Amino acid sequence: MFFHMKELQYEAKPDKPDPIFAARLQEILGGQFGEISVAVQYLFQGWGTRRHDKYRDLLMDTGTEELAHIEMLATMIARLLDNAPVKAQEEAAQNNPVMAAIMGGMNPQHAIVSGLGALPVNSVGVPWTGGYVIASGNLLADFRANLNAETQGRLQAVRLYEQTTDRGVRDMLSFLIARDRMHQNQWLAAIQELEAQEGVIVPSTFPTTKEKSEVSHTFIALSEGEESSKGNWASGPAPDGLANFQYLSMPGAWGGKPILSPAPPALHDTPPSVK
Repeated sequence: MFFHMKELQYEAKPDKPDPIFAARLQEILGGQFGEISVAVQYLFQGWGTRRHDKYRDLLMDTGTEELAHIEMLATMIARLLDNAPVKAQEEAAQNNPVMAAIMGGMNPQHAIVSGLGALPVNSVGVPWTGGYVIASGNLLADFRANLNAETQGRLQAVRLYEQTTDRGVRDMLSFLIARDRMHQNQWLAAIQELEAQEGVIVPSTFPTTKEKSEVSHTFIALSEGEESSKGNWASGPAPDGLANFQYLSMPGAWGGKPILSPAPPALHDTPPSVK
């Protein structure tokens, strides 16, 4: 069950309207690594976990907070669109090709579709999709996906911070950037805890006797040169502790040339008689 408070988790009030920046903020709202994605991802991971313990609460607590971040961004976008001098900003971009390439323009859907409100889309208007969501049922796999999501989300928020001088927008972004730091830290801590219990390889429950162990710890170099041999993935002990890395440069093929059987006549593929 969810309850809604009318107050925002943190203030979301710009110094002045800016419809072009409102379009950019859509990325961290409805983009692949935006707040909608992480909110839905964490909640579905929580709802799907069959453990009613600290990990479920961790997911539910964080997913609920991300809903608050959606509200903050939606509020900020709406306020950036209030009484916005759209024409002046678009003309400024048109008169400076470099600025136009950097800034882009206002998302016309803000005026046509949403009535000057935020949309569940990214910065170029692509609708948010549930295909962005990862919820596998394996906590270690999911927490690693969460760490990546927070990493990408923080990177994008930092880039947006650098693209505005609006003190109100920067203030809200500074809060979100700080929370992204916390969330990266918490997923790292949870990952380390799970790795200490079950190892670093996911899934840990599949028996190693069923793997082709000859290549389980072999780095296969398939590009010109051997610069990749200088990494710690090419020699020394592997993180799973089961063997040392081996480096194999430009190996031959282990399989034969594939020869497929002809398709059934009803499919009308190119007949086998054609050479």
